[in-house]
Amino acid sequence: MFASAPLRSVSLIALLAACAAPSTEIEMGRPIGSTEGSVVAMQVEAGKQPLLFLASRLGDNEIAGLANLAPNLRIVKPASRAEALALAPEAHGVEVSWATPEFLAAAPNLHWVQATSAGVDRYMNMPELRYNEQIVFTNMQGMHGPTIADHVMGMLLVLTRDLRIHAQDARRGQWQRGGSEVFEPIALEGRTMLVVGLGGIGREVAKRAKGFGMTVWATKRTPTEPPSYVDRQETSDQLMAMLPETDVIVLCVPLTEETRGMFGADAFAAMTPGSYLINIARGPVVDTDALMLALQNGTLAGAGLDVTDPEPLPADHPLWQIPNALITPHVAARSGLTSDDWTRLYRENLHRFAMGNPLLNVVDKQAGY
Repeated sequence: MFASAPLRSVSLIALLAACAAPSTEIEMGRPIGSTEGSVVAMQVEAGKQPLLFLASRLGDNEIAGLANLAPNLRIVKPASRAEALALAPEAHGVEVSWATPEFLAAAPNLHWVQATSAGVDRYMNMPELRYNEQIVFTNMQGMHGPTIADHVMGMLLVLTRDLRIHAQDARRGQWQRGGSEVFEPIALEGRTMLVVGLGGIGREVAKRAKGFGMTVWATKRTPTEPPSYVDRQETSDQLMAMLPETDVIVLCVPLTEETRGMFGADAFAAMTPGSYLINIARGPVVDTDALMLALQNGTLAGAGLDVTDPEPLPADHPLWQIPNALITPHVAARSGLTSDDWTRLYRENLHRFAMGNPLLNVVDKQAGY
């Protein structure tokens, strides 16, 4: 074991460029979207039945370009919530930003809501959406996986190589190889990483950890055959038993009733002193007070946090002052690759909806993600 020592707006240029090409869920050699739980949102005569989709991120030129995607799909960008509400009775699909309780109550023909983010926890508090069996809800899960996994490994390397201290010395023009502020760097080779939540992001994290020579463990809500790069996989109820044997814990779970506060005092007490925690899930998955105590008492050698609770983290919050906490402002998903993948999935689902085909990235509304 180790010794102690918070989606930007995407560009839709690529979407327009791709509209003339046949729709496919696999481009550039990489799969786009998940078919797990895929369902047809609305039975239509493929490519013929007129459908209305209300967008929120597209401009007039982009909408005109999308006409080639499916002639029967009319895409409109309302100028206001009032205009969207006036179109609600005619709408068959919408981006989630328009799907307010008032809108949903006025939209008897609505069959599809597309989220523009991977996390949908904030929408699960809307019973008009969550419990409406007519509406298929889809998200952007998996579009951020490669980029966020890079961020995870970057944070872990900063912490385990003590790069922050060396960067501070470099700015001061100091060549300091040791001392009270610098500890012996830690190699990841042979250490054990536990990926909590082996979904789209978790799998990408696991791949990278295996590439660093780590032993990779993972938890998953439902039992499945583990991928080749995961050495041990258990269901979520085995989490507490696995914590004492791991060096790095990476949180990749969605925020649900089950995961809220899952890493509190009991979980930190089960960890080996000197372990590391990386959270790129949601801030409320971790009890912030318990986290700060674990950072201060040596339970955690360091924590990498792209998400916090509260978020944004107030300027006077004491977590900022804890030296072994590395905090970034919910930016782990940002990259050109994320934008490109987001665009491809958006296009694919629009095409599938117009053709009456099963949609990708269907949210399990009962589970909450």
